[in-house]
Amino acid sequence: MQPDQRDPRPTPQVAVVVIGYNDAAHLADAVRSALDQGAAVGEVIAVDDCSTDGTAELLAMLAAAEPRLRVLRRDVNSGGCGSPRNTGIDAATMPYLMFLDSDDVLPPGAVDALLTAATEALAEVASGLCVRRELPSGREQPWQAPLYETHAVLARPAQRPRLVHDTLCVNKLYRTDFLREHGIRFPEGRFLYEDFVFTARVLAAAPRIALVPDRVYVWHVRRSAEQLSLSLDRDRVENWRARTEACALVHDILLGAGQKELALAARGKFLDHDMRMYARELVLRDAGYRSAWWAHTREYLTRYDAADWERNPSAPGRLLARVIMESAEPLDLPRLRELAARPARLLPPYARTPGGTPVWSEELPQVALTPLLSRATPLLPFAVDAELRPRARDTRLCLRLHELYGRVAEAGPGEVEVRWQSREHERTAQRATATFTPCGPDLWSAEVPVDLAGLGAGTWDLRLTLRFADGTARNMTAHARAGAGRLRRRAVPSARHGVLLTQPYATHSGALALRVAAGVRGVASVARGRLRRLLH
Repeated sequence: MQPDQRDPRPTPQVAVVVIGYNDAAHLADAVRSALDQGAAVGEVIAVDDCSTDGTAELLAMLAAAEPRLRVLRRDVNSGGCGSPRNTGIDAATMPYLMFLDSDDVLPPGAVDALLTAATEALAEVASGLCVRRELPSGREQPWQAPLYETHAVLARPAQRPRLVHDTLCVNKLYRTDFLREHGIRFPEGRFLYEDFVFTARVLAAAPRIALVPDRVYVWHVRRSAEQLSLSLDRDRVENWRARTEACALVHDILLGAGQKELALAARGKFLDHDMRMYARELVLRDAGYRSAWWAHTREYLTRYDAADWERNPSAPGRLLARVIMESAEPLDLPRLRELAARPARLLPPYARTPGGTPVWSEELPQVALTPLLSRATPLLPFAVDAELRPRARDTRLCLRLHELYGRVAEAGPGEVEVRWQSREHERTAQRATATFTPCGPDLWSAEVPVDLAGLGAGTWDLRLTLRFADGTARNMTAHARAGAGRLRRRAVPSARHGVLLTQPYATHSGALALRVAAGVRGVASVARGRLRRLLH
């Protein structure tokens, strides 16, 4: 080669560790997505965690056609994700590595984006945007998007404490020697939320980190799968215990490494994210689960000290924790579900002490609401009730805005913008505005028309924007009013479709949503689905 000639092919520098167990149906797509990243990927290490479904044969066939694919088979199933990933770390021969689960994929250009960021910034870790893709609908939701709005280079993780919220290990590229020099590994065996611990160990080692806004990982969420992923299988209290154990380890790892600011942020993340997510689901669980969850959470919260409680005291998660700590038994679960929603909603009753201090309830006057009510108007947990009244010609959405200790009147409620967003296609089908008018001493009401035929078949989420006279606005969801047949299924005549089957319902967080089936075929499909569930 002449001195002025250059090889256009990049030097292989990255190992992609793909782990799988009894997932032959999806594993080939994962492996191909890694191989398709191009010449920068020097090896794809597929670690079979002792599968019994034909995974070994599939990987052997793929490896025969692709020299970059190395297949490692564990003799005994580990029961988790940590051990096979550690096997991949030990086997990697490239300067950099990243992880991929068998049911997910790397989008085109992911490795190049991360590798370029890492090498240009001389960073030990490069991290990018992960999107959660709901299947089969294909709906996508970015994971921890605020971290990845722009390119950034951090000399140390403490410069951005929000990093503790991104507990995923798969949307990151790691310098292999960095992991080995610091002994950073996953917990072995069946350890749920092993990526929480691994990520904490990475942050504790204070690496230089490059952040990129590129999509680098597609996390497939299959809620209808016969076997749910470990993180989605939350119907047993053991899952919650495993999550709190992982969160406790995260705090201890960060604090033990002298990363006090990150440790405080991790405690706050538990209240604001983990606890709120599980609290939204409590109303769906049986009495035994609720009692066990409540007792375990109270015990866990006793580990918090004054510094933990003083950090961001006005956040809804802090109030939720206070209610749990002050009550020996589960109480006010529907109301707690609304507080745990995103955005938070604080439903009546709005109690006060004899001295006039706003409190959670007459039963828990020791839980003051003063910190929560000190928030700016766009962050206040205003509560709007919503009721859909389906009719053939004049379907209406009726809204009621509750006063919140004088803060609503102070801000001056004005217009409300109503949007129906498709859950399947990420689009807004209808927008309408109305003006709130007083309808009682502590209520304002508004009504907007809804064109059911215009919405069409699918699942629709209701989104509101409240605008106030003081110039502020609040984006929120609306509480689904129940009782008196408000959430029952109705068949509505339609000139366009013949018939529409409508089902207003409350989501896990209590918000109003709407399912619509159009035409005879749509109605028949709903009937067949209901019959299958009844027979099951």
